Amino acid sequence: MKTLLLTGFEPFLDFPINPTHQIVEELKGKGLNGYRIEGRILSVDYNKSGREILEHINDVEPDAVISLGLAAGRYKMTPERIAINCNESNEKDNEGNMPEGDPIQEEGPDGLFSTLPIKSFVENLQSKGYPAEVSNTAGTYLCNHVMYQALYHFHVNHQQVPSGFVHIPASHELAVQHGKLPSWSQKDLTDAVKHIIQLMP
Repeated sequence: MKTLLLTGFEPFLDFPINPTHQIVEELKGKGLNGYRIEGRILSVDYNKSGREILEHINDVEPDAVISLGLAAGRYKMTPERIAINCNESNEKDNEGNMPEGDPIQEEGPDGLFSTLPIKSFVENLQSKGYPAEVSNTAGTYLCNHVMYQALYHFHVNHQQVPSGFVHIPASHELAVQHGKLPSWSQKDLTDAVKHIIQLMP
């Protein structure tokens, strides 16, 4: 059986719940579409999260990587097309870091494209009644940082490992606690991620 590294994040900013954490906890250890799912939770910390995903990649030696992140305010599942070589945020991470445009990798390319079948993800999710579209910006916060670090690792090591990032909406539980956020049920969020995994080569 092949191995899929599935990552999510801990809660951050003013979001006391991170539905990606719950998805990873529910799916880890399960088998789906010929993959055994290895679930890992990443820190919301510019000084740690990139190192953590690389440690997990080296530990798991996955055949594919899907990283999940919360995009509070989005109402669709949005697979990301590209990660850019830039750390910048108007919001602090959980340790108070707030970089101002620093490169993620000094010698890295300006951008790296997802190697996941993102168009198939969107078409499949839409066919099953889940709002979805390809996103052309993962922002410059930790989600972009983690996506870039994983893609750069496989790029420089000449490894053909499908890797990329999917942003998800808030869960109903988070929306109730936070206030005015579009949201999905936690079950729908998890089921949508299962459908994505079913399309992995």
